Amino acid sequence: MPRSSGIAETRREAPVHTSQTSFRCDGRQHCSQMTSRAEAEFFIRNCPNTKMDGDRDGIPCENDSRF
Repeated sequence: MPRSSGIAETRREAPVHTSQTSFRCDGRQHCSQMTSRAEAEFFIRNCPNTKMDGDRDGIPCENDSRF
């Protein structure tokens, strides 16, 4: 029986469906490209190379007054 490689699972780019909307990783990286805080939160949790949490506290787009 093969042993686990110990490598973390790669992030998927499949859409995530919620009761109201669905998001998918599509290359956007910045708060100015997001349409909601929920979308920004999805991106920092699931998509590579985002630039929306400068202080790395897990809260994206803190200074964006739109949200």
